Amino acid sequence: MTYEDFTAQIDHFSTQYHQEIDPHTFFGFPLRPVLDIEQELLLPARRNIAYFSMEFGIAPSIYNSFRLSGPMDIHNQFFAHDVFSNYWLCDYLFKVRIDKMLDIPIYGGGLGVLAGDAMKSSADLGYPVVGIGILWNKGYFKQNFWYKHGQVPEELTWNPNAYPGLIPLKNIVTVETKEGPLALRLWKYYVYSYDKTKACPIILLDSNVGQNSEHFKRLTDQLYRSDDVWWKIFQRAILGIGGMKALDALNYRIDYFHLNEGHAAFALVEKYLRLNDKSKMEEERKKFAYTCHTPVAAGHDRFQVQDLRRVLKGDYVQAAEILGKEKSDSSQINLTYMCLSNCAKVNAVAQKHGEITRLQFPAFASKVDAITNGVHLHTWLSESFQQLFDRYPHVFADWRRDPEQLANIVQLKGDESFRRDIFEAHQVNKRHMLSVINHWKLKEDVLTIGWARRIAGYKRPALIFHDVKEILKLASTLGPLQIIMSGKAHPNDNIGSAHIDEILDRIDQLNEHKSIIKVLILENYDTYFGKLLTNSVDVWLNNPLPPFEASGTSGMKAILNGVVQLSTLDGWVMEAEKDDIGWIFGYRHTGAEIGSEKDLKLEEDSSALYNTLKDVIGLYYATYAKGTLNPQSAWIDKMIHCVQRAAFFNTNRMMKQYHEKMWQG
Repeated sequence: MTYEDFTAQIDHFSTQYHQEIDPHTFFGFPLRPVLDIEQELLLPARRNIAYFSMEFGIAPSIYNSFRLSGPMDIHNQFFAHDVFSNYWLCDYLFKVRIDKMLDIPIYGGGLGVLAGDAMKSSADLGYPVVGIGILWNKGYFKQNFWYKHGQVPEELTWNPNAYPGLIPLKNIVTVETKEGPLALRLWKYYVYSYDKTKACPIILLDSNVGQNSEHFKRLTDQLYRSDDVWWKIFQRAILGIGGMKALDALNYRIDYFHLNEGHAAFALVEKYLRLNDKSKMEEERKKFAYTCHTPVAAGHDRFQVQDLRRVLKGDYVQAAEILGKEKSDSSQINLTYMCLSNCAKVNAVAQKHGEITRLQFPAFASKVDAITNGVHLHTWLSESFQQLFDRYPHVFADWRRDPEQLANIVQLKGDESFRRDIFEAHQVNKRHMLSVINHWKLKEDVLTIGWARRIAGYKRPALIFHDVKEILKLASTLGPLQIIMSGKAHPNDNIGSAHIDEILDRIDQLNEHKSIIKVLILENYDTYFGKLLTNSVDVWLNNPLPPFEASGTSGMKAILNGVVQLSTLDGWVMEAEKDDIGWIFGYRHTGAEIGSEKDLKLEEDSSALYNTLKDVIGLYYATYAKGTLNPQSAWIDKMIHCVQRAAFFNTNRMMKQYHEKMWQG
């Protein structure tokens, strides 16, 4: 594709984007990789893949940040964050202020961050992948914590027209609905490889266009709006049906369609309706792959047929009934069933999750493979650890290109200089984190525990505070503690919001004990805070109720930076149980019964957590006390083992497995 052909697609190019895109550069990055991938997607020379996801956490505030020739729009800047802690005066006087670009706010949590990491590794590996998503004009939501009110959601405002690297196309696609035509503008964002020699595009669909009615314009405002089933059906139709139409509008030659969760299931309906001979759907199924991300009931969309009839025209409803009914007399369309039944390849996101998915859907057990999630090395690895690996080239070789080289770290296990170096690399990260939240006067020689992720009932975010007296006893007898938390609950998730209320109440109870234990919860958890915390705390706490955590990836980010784990046995941790990456505690799932996500086992698992914490605290202060390090400590062995296992838990390996197992005929 030529520069002229490329820029001819961009709306308002001559008036707005010509300063950012010239024959050689694209928002400060090389243009050549963009032209190359666009050319590849137009030709059937390679097996091109479309990757559908409701959300993409691309993380440009911490990785591959595009540049603007002029000043950043104020709405696209990282806003100041409040902190809720047991150090009330600081909460009142100070905010956390970071001079950063706002993350492109089209994700809500781990599913989106995984999708963003998958696209980045696709670019690193040179795979011809195009992402299909939605431009969320109001993002997910802006989070506020108010004492006695818990989480108070606020509408987020950002400016897509001035966001670095995001370009509007002239293309408009139309989805015919029961309420009339729904117009969708197409946008593009390019994800570059770590060395900026390759790129992959993400197409984003946007209903906020002039020809739509006001309520149609708002359909792509908020991610996961769920207060009315009408919204949910429309948003899934935009992704699946609109996404397929977008690929056609851009003349992309797609060989495989990968549905990242059931949100995109209507892509199957669109494909079915295009066939003149419906019997050929059996052949078309071979082109579809599906990744299931959750064993939790709320993660599986089911819609009443009568509700679909409110939104979609008759032929779409009829096709959805053919493809998505579990039984012929059912009144529901099950999007998970639609994907399981009509996609040739299906994967769960960890080995344990594969076991659980087969139990949940026994009719499809033989079809369900398991490809364990990972994280993108170059996004989540801290600068101090990059420098550490570079100081030992004879061991780590070309680790940037091949993350599996990190497994060689065990060769240095007996090297005292390296053992000191890895601990100091961690301390560099910890000091940086403490400088960001410096007003709260945390100390670098105090054991610091981190917990940060989407807040949901089965993740048990308040488990460590279940018995405040017990955690105080540990801090007063074994050594002081610092606990830093962050996370969002869906605005309509009353259970998740109740957990936030509980955390705020427990923090309040600890106000008079801040000399031995400090607790902070940071507002507006995003990829910036995700990297800051997973890089920098001493211990990463992960305590979901087994077996309801399909994978989890925050701990993978932590082990990449030598942060040891304190975890229940679930998700990805099952695959590292015997690798001495930290401590495992609590309930273990066995047998053919999944159990109930409402039976949180708080009493027994909090007791197990406190007993395990005795060992954690004891070993930490035997390793590092008053600025003195014991380089022979078993703590440093655990740090080394963490990095060794991180060689596997990355999206470079994951995408290679997708390519081999999911995208081959």
